[in-house]
Amino acid sequence: MFEFAWWWILCILPLPWIIRLLSRRTQSAEVALRVPTLLNNLPETRSSKGSTVWLHLLAAVIWVCLVLAAARPQWLGEPVSIPSEGREMMLAVDLSGSMKIEDMLVNGRQVNRLTMIKSVLHDFIQRRVGDRLGLILFADTAYLQAPLTYDRETVATLLDEAVIGLVGEQTAIGDAIGLGVKRFELKTDSNRVLILLTDGQNTAGNISPEQAKELAVDAGVTVYTIGVGADVMTVNSFFGSRQVNPSQELDETMLTDIAKATGGQYFRARDAAELEQIYAMLDQLQPIAGDERKMRPLTALYYYPLALALILSLLPVIGLLFSLLWRRLFAMRMSAE
Repeated sequence: MFEFAWWWILCILPLPWIIRLLSRRTQSAEVALRVPTLLNNLPETRSSKGSTVWLHLLAAVIWVCLVLAAARPQWLGEPVSIPSEGREMMLAVDLSGSMKIEDMLVNGRQVNRLTMIKSVLHDFIQRRVGDRLGLILFADTAYLQAPLTYDRETVATLLDEAVIGLVGEQTAIGDAIGLGVKRFELKTDSNRVLILLTDGQNTAGNISPEQAKELAVDAGVTVYTIGVGADVMTVNSFFGSRQVNPSQELDETMLTDIAKATGGQYFRARDAAELEQIYAMLDQLQPIAGDERKMRPLTALYYYPLALALILSLLPVIGLLFSLLWRRLFAMRMSAE
């Protein structure tokens, strides 16, 4: 269906003709002000009556095109149903200093833990069609980076822009859970799921993990905890290579306790493949029913009359340039003879 978004702008279409009519009535022959045209100012140039009419007609068409463009013509397509069921998830990602440890492989390349999380989590976000996602970043404390939204692209972009050390070097797991619980307090029709990814233990923050767990249980928030980090890592030193456990600081007991108390589950992600499997399991979470919603695809058409007005406005200039060139060539030919 075709329509004008600002149809009332069409009311100014007759404005130039009204102004011209009023100016003619108030203008007297003795004090008339002659407005020269570009063609009349040129040496040895006289605009004929036919060319004046042509210029007036061209100006009228340009004015109509500009008004039509300003009225924002658009085409509305047929209504399209969008998913009426979805999930609401808050993603809490650890940005503490230990996330710099390069004990992960992505596409055969050794990367740090945050890079691996971004790589796998990006695909998880893209699969959340119809879901509302939010993003929390935490280290010394927790910050809400993105509230619950259907805009998956923005959430993915904000995650990609996150850098280690952005909010400190320590790990405030309790603050991250508490902030997620707070964001769900205003939602009455939500499944209230918080997915927390960390590689350490709680070392900072104003809320302890025990207090955060109680808040989540009282608010009915289900917390799924994911411990990130490899079990074995080869370290090269002056005395040779040796194997160490880079995840020895990971508090799996605390993460398991929080997940179990809130009705969630604790997962261990030692590599990208395991993290991908965890996200596949989270895909099976029960969606919540929502109101049926429909949208109509909208295609803007204003640039068509705008482009036509631009092209038509260039015609007099092009004609003038050709006229000057022709006169110059004619004058050179006459002088040569």
